[in-house]
Amino acid sequence: MATITSLGVGSGLDLTGLLDQLQDAERGKLEPITQQKADQEAKISAYGQLQTSLNAFNDAVAKINDPKLYQSLSANVRGDDITATSSASALPGSYQVEVSQVATYGSLASESITEIEETSDPLELNGATAIRLNFVGSESEPVDIELDANSSLNDIRDAINANKDAGVNATIINDGDGYRLALSSKATGADASIDSFEFVGGEGQGPFGEAEEAGAKQQGQNASLTVNGIAITSASNQVEGAIQGVTLNLNELSIAEGEKATSTVNIERDTLKQREAINGFVDAYNDLKDTTNELTSFNAESGAAGELLGDRAVRTIESRLRSVLTGGVEGGEFSTLSQLGITLEAGTTLSGKLEVDDEKLDNLIANDPQALSAFFAGDNKDGGLAGKLNSSIEQMTSSNGVLTGAVTGAESNVKSLDERYARMEKSIDATIARYRAQFSQLDVMVAEMNSMSSYLTQQFDALDAQLGR
Repeated sequence: MATITSLGVGSGLDLTGLLDQLQDAERGKLEPITQQKADQEAKISAYGQLQTSLNAFNDAVAKINDPKLYQSLSANVRGDDITATSSASALPGSYQVEVSQVATYGSLASESITEIEETSDPLELNGATAIRLNFVGSESEPVDIELDANSSLNDIRDAINANKDAGVNATIINDGDGYRLALSSKATGADASIDSFEFVGGEGQGPFGEAEEAGAKQQGQNASLTVNGIAITSASNQVEGAIQGVTLNLNELSIAEGEKATSTVNIERDTLKQREAINGFVDAYNDLKDTTNELTSFNAESGAAGELLGDRAVRTIESRLRSVLTGGVEGGEFSTLSQLGITLEAGTTLSGKLEVDDEKLDNLIANDPQALSAFFAGDNKDGGLAGKLNSSIEQMTSSNGVLTGAVTGAESNVKSLDERYARMEKSIDATIARYRAQFSQLDVMVAEMNSMSSYLTQQFDALDAQLGR
C-alpha cells in the first residue's frame, strides 16, 4: 500500500482540517478541569487574604492583651531643654527640676614633645613597658597598657584606644611647638576623670615630662540639680532615681556659670496609647469583616460571586470570633464589650461590625484603666477577652486548624486536577493519533480508488475508440 505523508494529498479531501476540528473537540474536554483548577487557585489566594487579615487582627489583639498598656505613664516637660522618660514604676505627679551643673568629661594632655618631627618617630621610653592611667575616683583602679619597645606617639595612642578597659579616648594634638598626647574620659563625672598617667617598668618619667602641666588638665564634674528642692548629684547626665520610675536627660543643656535651668516634669497617665490600642483592635476587626464580606459576596444582577461564597472555613472563623466577642469574660467589673461602649452595629450580629462610643470609652480610660486591664488582659495571658481571642485565632490558624485545613484541601484539589489533566491530555493525544492513522489509511484507499477509476476510464475510452464508437 502506498504511503501518504500529508493528509488529503492522495484523496483530495480536507482531512487535515477535519483532524484539527476533532482535536479541538477533544481538547475541549480539558476546559472544565482548567476552570476547576483556576477556581481552586483563586480559593487559595482568597485564603491568603483571610490569613493576612486574621494576623493583623491578632496583632491588634496582642496590644490590648498587655497589662502594662493600662499602667503606662508619660512624662511631659515644660521649661528649659531637658527631656524625661517614664517607666511602669513611675507615679503620677508634678516635679520642679533645677539644674545648676551638667556632668562633664575630664581631660588631660601631656607636655609638648618637640624632639620628634613625625608622630610615627620612635620615642625614648627609658625601658618603660607600659603606660599607667590613674583616675580621680579613690575606688578606680589604675589601668596599665602594655607598650612595645621604641613605640611611637601613634603607637601609644593606638594601644590606649584598643584597650577596652582604658576608660579614656586618646588623640594627638599639634600645639604649634610640638605634639601632645591628649586623653579624654569616656564617662562623665568627677570620679571618672583621668587624673594622671605615668610610664612603668623602666627608669625615669618617660618622654612627656610632667603630665599635669598648668592648663593641660581639666577635671570632669558631676551634674548638680534639685528636684522639688532636694539636692541631687549624678555622675551621668542621664539621671535615674531622682524621680521614681523617671529618667531625666540633661545632655542638651547648656548652662552659663551662675545660672540655673528650671523645668517642670509632669508624670501623667498615658491615655493616648490605650485609646489607640483599643481603637486599633476595633478597626482591625472591622477590616477583617470587610475582607470576609468581600470574599463571600454575591451580586444578584451580574451573578458575580466571591471566591469563598458559602465556604465552611469562613463561616467557622466568623462564628468562633463572634462567640468570643459576644461571650465576654467573668470575674471583673465588666463582662461584655457593650459595657465599655463597644457594640456590634445595628442589624444582626451575623453581619455587624464593631462601633465605639468614644465618650464612654474615654471616660473609662481616664478613670478606670484597671477595669479595662481586667477585661481585656485578665490575670494572665489567656484570662481576658484578648487572651480568649488570641487562643481562638491561633487554634484556627494552627497546623491542624480550620484555615490551614481549607488551604491544604484546596492545594490537594489542585494537585489532583493536574494529575487528571495530564491523564486526559495523554488520552486525547492517543485518540488524535488513532484518528490520524485512520485518516491516513482512508487517504491511501481513496487515492488507490481514484487511481483505479482513472485507469478504468482510460481503458474504456481506448475500447470505444477501437470499436469506432
